Amino acid sequence: MLRLRTMLLTAAGAGVLLAAASQASAQDLGHSVSEVVITASPLAGDPDRFATIVEQVSRDQVLSNGGASLADALRNVPGVAGTGFAAGASRPVIRGMDAQRVKLAENGLSSSDVSDVGPDHGVPIDPLAAQQIEVVRGAATLRYGSQAIGGVVNVINNRIPLKPIDGIEGEATTAYSTGAATGEGTVSLDAGQGPFAVHLDGFGRRASNYQTPDGVQPNSFFRGNGYSGGASYFFGDDSRVGASGTHYEARYGIPSDDTFIRMKQDKGALGGSFKFGQGVLQRINVDAGYANYTHSEIDPEGNQVLSTFNNKEWDGRMEALFGATGPLSASALGVQFQDRKFSALGEGANYLLPTHTQSAAAFAFVEAPVGALQFQGAARVEHVKIDGTPASGVETSRDYTPFSVSAGFTYDATDALRLGLTAASAARAPAQTELFARGPHDGPATFETGDPGLKIERANSLEATARYKLGSEGRIEASAWGAHFDNYIYGALTGRTCDDDGICAAGGAGDLKELNYGQRDANFWGVEAKAFFPLTTVAGGKLSGQVLGDYVRAKFTGGGGDVPRIQPGRFGGGLDWANDSIDASFLVLAVSSQDHVGVADLATDGYTSVDAQVRWRPFKAKPGLELLLVGHNLADETIRNATALNKDSVLMPGRDVRLVLSAKF
Repeated sequence: MLRLRTMLLTAAGAGVLLAAASQASAQDLGHSVSEVVITASPLAGDPDRFATIVEQVSRDQVLSNGGASLADALRNVPGVAGTGFAAGASRPVIRGMDAQRVKLAENGLSSSDVSDVGPDHGVPIDPLAAQQIEVVRGAATLRYGSQAIGGVVNVINNRIPLKPIDGIEGEATTAYSTGAATGEGTVSLDAGQGPFAVHLDGFGRRASNYQTPDGVQPNSFFRGNGYSGGASYFFGDDSRVGASGTHYEARYGIPSDDTFIRMKQDKGALGGSFKFGQGVLQRINVDAGYANYTHSEIDPEGNQVLSTFNNKEWDGRMEALFGATGPLSASALGVQFQDRKFSALGEGANYLLPTHTQSAAAFAFVEAPVGALQFQGAARVEHVKIDGTPASGVETSRDYTPFSVSAGFTYDATDALRLGLTAASAARAPAQTELFARGPHDGPATFETGDPGLKIERANSLEATARYKLGSEGRIEASAWGAHFDNYIYGALTGRTCDDDGICAAGGAGDLKELNYGQRDANFWGVEAKAFFPLTTVAGGKLSGQVLGDYVRAKFTGGGGDVPRIQPGRFGGGLDWANDSIDASFLVLAVSSQDHVGVADLATDGYTSVDAQVRWRPFKAKPGLELLLVGHNLADETIRNATALNKDSVLMPGRDVRLVLSAKF
């Protein structure tokens, strides 16, 4: 059935593409949603005004990057890596932080999955469903709470239409990639008349085991598909209410094991925005969602279900936006409520018994001019209650009240140069796994023990940013940051191996790595930079250069060694040439070795990443029809992912060539 749905969606995508070729006009009909920043702050406006840098990955970039995970879609964002555990389970890593420190969201609401419970667990948001992806790092993450202390990845789409539309707009794509014989297709439609607007989309992806320079990586396949529908009603002066429903399912292998995971999620969302005119209170935004997630870990011998993980989650947020009041140019007050019920059945119950996490939070954002500076401040207080059962077998309830605050300033040094400085103190409550893990977790091959006595983790950070405009098209962005963690929570490998009963010894007979959750103080620091700059005109097209680089260093204080599984630094650049019908570019990145590893962790070698692409719009009168040819890892380098827990047994994909046909109509 899954294969049939994928084939039907791919065929549908090709069919709509042919129809679109005869209808696409010279006008760019991209969704207006791509111009809306809804992650960094509830206060609308130019994202460049923030003291921290908000990264935005466009729909075109998503299609060219390929891959089944959000980490794949963000491959060229400075400071971002991926856990790389499986083709269907690669969670974004931001500035060396992942899992419980990186919040994944869709249109501002929680992804509501169990990807934070284990690296073998995927995220039920496929990049093919995204119109835009935003990445927020640093202090601006206070809008999302203690589980976003490292960063936020927000997938934006038009599933609840944000703007009225008169008529029909849409997009269809079909693609094939050589590295894993991947076929995929998407269809997206937006239609409206008068005050009503509707949205429909569907996608399918089928990938075989991928190729590496050493041959096929066993059990690395991925199958996935999903569909969604939503509608909005617009009224008054720019007010709206709407709702959407989404279904996602996937089946993917765990390449360091012989099991596979079958995953499914059904999700509903409500959204409303109510404008109150030009008084002090200008707008109230309300968003809420509920998701029912389940996945089963299956032994292919007899198709036996070994473990089942369930997650039922509510997430809701209300924000009141205010105009100029006293010294403030704008402000917002908000509340957020979450309720998460997690359970595991079968062998999964040996790893983590049922947990119930509840949180309630209040937050505020303010902006104000201070002489030649622009001030941005934020504060958040939340109460988190987590019920679970640790290794002692005694049901335990823990309560935390993390409080976070940030202050940032921007300064326009010249018309072209904007400088930013942000100081923040952000707190995080321990998560369910860190508190209550109590046994074998077969996917990552670990025997994990949580600590129900963990304290609140706090990061005191400072970040400086610079943005420089090079004429009308060029741009340089850079940031340097540092953070001191009090009571940094991490999973420490001990170097011992355990059996399923928890009998652990150095060089023991068991095949599970012993991993214990604990706390230590730690220092993180890093730099990120990217630049795009015009060079000259060649052969009737504009030639431009690009540069990209990032570096993260993380150490425990007091000579305590290195924080484990930190991404290596990388630096490189390339060229881009474009005229009215063709865009061509290449990017070469030198990725360093990672020798700063934790106890019992594997060092990784450096490599050179070579990517290139050509985008062709064959019909000048129909720019919505495009043909895209992309190459990844063209040097066919042997790559082990420094952030992956299974890097000692799994290689990352080798050379891959991807062909994409897309049309907007």
